[in-house]
Formats: sequence, structure tokens, C-alpha cells
Amino acid sequence: MAEPVKDKIEMNSLLVSPDDSSFINDPKTSLHLPSPGTSYGSTLSVGPEASTANLLKIDLEKKLSRHTGEERETWGNRAEFLLSLIGYAVGLGNVWRFPYLTQKNGGGAFLIPYAVMLAIEGIPLFYLELAIGQRLRKGAVGAWNQVSPYLQGVGIASAAVSFNLALYYNTIMAWCVLYLVQSFQSPLPWSTCPTHIEGNVTIVNKECQISGPTTYFWYRETLNVAPSINSKSVLNWKLVISLLVAWVVVFLCMVKGIKSSGKVVYFTATFPYVVLVIFFFRGITLHGYQSGLEHLFIPEWKKLADPQVWLDAATQIFYSFGLAFGCLIALASYNPVRSNFVTEAFFVTIADFFTSIFTATVVFCVLGFKATATYEECLRDNNNTMSISDGNGTVTKCDFKTIISESASGTGLAFIAFTEAINQFPVPQLWSVLFFLMLFTLGLDSMFGTLEGALTSINDMMLFPTARKEIVCGIVCGTMFVISLCFATTTGSYVFAMFDSFSANIPLLIIAFIECVAMSYIYGLKRLSLDVEMMVGTRPGYFFMFCWRFVGPVAMVVIFTASIVEKLSNGTWYEVWDSSKGFAVMSPWPGWCQVVAALMILSSVLWIPGVAIAKYFRLISWKEEVASYFPEEELIEERGIEPHEDTVIEKYLLGFK
Repeated sequence: MAEPVKDKIEMNSLLVSPDDSSFINDPKTSLHLPSPGTSYGSTLSVGPEASTANLLKIDLEKKLSRHTGEERETWGNRAEFLLSLIGYAVGLGNVWRFPYLTQKNGGGAFLIPYAVMLAIEGIPLFYLELAIGQRLRKGAVGAWNQVSPYLQGVGIASAAVSFNLALYYNTIMAWCVLYLVQSFQSPLPWSTCPTHIEGNVTIVNKECQISGPTTYFWYRETLNVAPSINSKSVLNWKLVISLLVAWVVVFLCMVKGIKSSGKVVYFTATFPYVVLVIFFFRGITLHGYQSGLEHLFIPEWKKLADPQVWLDAATQIFYSFGLAFGCLIALASYNPVRSNFVTEAFFVTIADFFTSIFTATVVFCVLGFKATATYEECLRDNNNTMSISDGNGTVTKCDFKTIISESASGTGLAFIAFTEAINQFPVPQLWSVLFFLMLFTLGLDSMFGTLEGALTSINDMMLFPTARKEIVCGIVCGTMFVISLCFATTTGSYVFAMFDSFSANIPLLIIAFIECVAMSYIYGLKRLSLDVEMMVGTRPGYFFMFCWRFVGPVAMVVIFTASIVEKLSNGTWYEVWDSSKGFAVMSPWPGWCQVVAALMILSSVLWIPGVAIAKYFRLISWKEEVASYFPEEELIEERGIEPHEDTVIEKYLLGFK
């Protein structure tokens, strides 16, 4: 039988691809070799020196197919996957969300719980989700259905959170569009306060005079913010148009799937670092920058007793790294089975952590400059006296810590701080264009991963089995644009704050908790360890397995319980713009907002028990999930994996059976 096969290969090499080894039954058969090189994700060499056994396994990934029978897309190369992870993880969560949470939670006091959560949640969960996606080769819905049919709701819950996140993250991109368009004006519209003429006198706008031009421009010109969330809501047409532009750009970038977004990230993942470095060197030359850095790095120790600080730190890890959204599982599902995702997990999480710290450093340099200028002006107005007597006692008029806390806060912190820095640059229009283009690209990166997780889940559930991906993507983006119009109103910034405070933080904790418990106690750490060994050649260390089985779940339960108790004891609050004072003040959420917040949380987490109940009682006829092909026997043989003898720790602590 060997000779006819050999003749067939030699005479008809153009008709039979060496990628298809199914017809070969003689290991001594000679093959036409492709040009020397390496296949992404493969440990097999491709060249004249390669063995016949290896050649029979080259590009095995091309046989890996989804339950639809179609070949699954894969990343063009390892760099595309790595840059997509960096672009997804290093995004708006670092440049926009991290600085304002740091400001909200006492500066340096926030960095300590953030570092702790990085170690016990961030890196272990990032590792775990990449392993799940690469091993099961499905989006979050399909992957969790493979772990257990009763866990399919975890994937749907992740997709629901991704939709909520995409809704308001794209609003940040709309704000960027608005600022970007106005960056071509000279002078920049946020560089001076507006004026009007009364008779022969030029009057400066009083609200702007109190708050400062950058803060005024954010609250009044950009948001046209209402006094509270209970105020009458009116559409802001500038924001409506900006939202439309943002969603059209996202659709055009997403419509071709990872083959197009994988190319875009070469620019979007690297450009922000260039701009941030430039702003850093400008920031450390500003007068008073060191005061801002002291506020950032010297903690208020009493803040560590506040469970809200720990909840914010824990959930910021999810936002920063994109954990529990299902997006990492989706991105890793396009990986070849031999890709060493462990390297990417360590590199991306550490890079993400230092990017957050670096961005906060830039922001607080500017805040220090802004607060120092206000503080010195306050001293001049009070004859260089910090405190004065008003007859009822001594009143501190010029307190630097109070001033820096009020100089900029909330969701607009990055916009206010960076526009203040832009005003200090020569040719500020150039730097304004660069910065808001950078922020827009960061938003695109975040949206790529967020929507990819949601769209992959829709595809895995076969909700639109005959529709082309472009059509599904268009329907999703169009629907989300219509819903996101609620952010483009005079009360939209308050609705935005509600989404940011409630739509993802508690649901992400619950989803991540179930992920750890499911993989540790249902799928099993022994099985997971073998999967990782087959894919990357080494088993996960005890540290990761202890975090998945014990440390992570316990930390999440403690933080969740403490935050619920704290909210019940102290109530829930949000920032409202006080035009008479020139800064935002805290106000309790109205009752109806708390009901809406509860519905936001339930809209995602109820999928978890709901789907489990529906499947258990067979209330819905579910199509049986077909597992994606995984070459287990071939990988065990290729890597020479021997049967593993369980240690005492593995048997009695880690549940190996």
C-alpha cells in the first residue's frame, strides 16, 4: 500500500495538500515540504530537518472546527493575539476609570487593595480564562456549557454584562469625538471662560470663574448637565451625533471579525503609550506636580477599613483586565491549541498594572498643578492665612487636601485633568488632537474585546444561524446605539454613573466566583492541569490552583458581603454638579434609581440560576452542544506526557481524584 500512496503524492502534489494527513498510512512516506519556517502556536518545526512524525501533525489546528462544521478563525500570528490582549486589557479602564477611582478612594489607599487583588484575582483569573478559551475553543456560552450544561447561564450572564459595558464605554468614545472635533479651534474652547458684554463691561461667566475653564467646559459645554437625575431630561444633539459616529466606527472595525480587528490593534495598542510618555514628561515639569504625586502614593490608612474601597479595587481588576466578561475566553478560543498563553497572561497583567499606575501618575501630576494654583490663589485672597476666625471658631479656608479632592472628580476626571495639561503645552491644538485620538483608540480596543465576547456568545447559541456575521454585528450595534441615547441627555451623565456603579461590579464578582468554583470543583483541577500541560507543556503551579480553589472565592465572598452591609448601612450616593460651588457634591440616589440599579444587577446574574432551572426541568428544548475538536491523544504523544502521580497536597487539598 505504501508505493501507490507515494506515487500519488509525488505525481499529484498540487491536488493533495500536505496539511491533510488522513490518507497517509506509511510513516516512511516522503512528503513535499513547505518553505522553512514555523507555524504559529505549534512546537513543530517545518523544514527539511523535520521528522516524518512531526510533518504528519503540522498545522493540526486547521482541523479544529466548531459545532457548525465550519473552520474556526484563528489569529494571523502570535503578535496579533498578544496585541489584542494588550489592547483589550489596557484600555479605558486604565486611562479613564483607574485614576478617578484612585481619586475617589483616597489616592494611595486605593493602590494597596488594588495590588492585593492583582495577586489573588487578576493574574490567576486571567490565566484561567485564557486556558478555558484555548482548551474548549468556544465563546463563553459554549465553553461553560461544555463544563456543565447547568452552567450555560454563566456565559449568558457574561454576555449581558458585556452588553451593558459596551453601552456606556462607547459613550466615552462619543465624548472623545466631541473633544476631538473641537480640538481644531484656536484658542481651544476649554482654555478660557466664556464672556458676555453688558454695556461697556465684559463680564466673565460666573460659574466658569468659580470652577475653572476645563471643569466648566466638561460639565456645561459637553454634558450640559442637569442639577440632578430627577431633573427634566433633554437630548443633547451634539452627543447624539457623536454617539452615532462612535458606533459606526466600531461597526466598521468589527464587521470583518478578528481578521480585521487583529490588524487594527498594531496601531491601537501601541499609540497610547507614545502619547502617555509625552504627557508624563510634560506633567513632571508643571509647578506643584509633586503635591499631586504625594496625594497618589501616600495612603490615608483609615480608608483601608472601608469595604467600598476593596470592592472598587476588586471590580477595577475585572475592568482593567477584562475578567468575567467572557471576552478573554472568546479571544483565546481563536488560539491554536499549542499556543503558550501563560506567557501572554503574565506579560499582559503586569503591563496592565504598571500602565494603570503610570496613567494615574500623569493624571495626578496635573491635579497637583491645578490644586497648587488654586491653593496659592486662596492664600493670596486670605493674606497668606490658611485659617480665619468667623466669630464661631476657626475655619480652614485653604486646605490643600480638600482642594485637590474637589479640583476634579468623578467620571470626567481624565477629561478635566488632561485638558488642563493640554493648555500648558505649546501648540495645544496638536496635543489635544493626539490625546483624544489616543483615548478614542483605547476605546476601540476595549470595544473590540467586549463586543467580540458578546457576538461570539450569540454565535455559539445559534440565535441567528443563517444570518451573516456582518448583519448580526449591524443589528447589535444599531440596537445598542438606540439604547445608549439615554446617555446623550442632560441627565445622561448621572445615568452613566449609575451604569458604572451597578451594572457590572457585583455581577462580575458573582460570575468570577462561579468560574473559580466550577473549574475547581466541577471540571476539576486535575483535569484542568492536564489540559494546560497538553497545551503549553507545563502544569499550573500550586499558587494558581490554591487561588482558584480557595483564596479567590473566599476573598470575593468577603468583599461582596462587606460591600452589601456597607451599602445597607450608609446608603448609596452619586455626584451631582453644584453650579454655585463650582464642583460636584454627593447626593443620595433616589429610590427609583435604586430599583433600576437592582434590575441592572439582576438582568445579568439571574441568567445563571434561570438557565440551570430551565435545563433541569427541561422547560426549554435546548439544542445539544457539540464539543469542538481537541487533539488530546496527539498532544499527549507529541509532548511525551506520562501519567501523573498525585501528591499529598493535590489529593487532600486540591481535590485530585
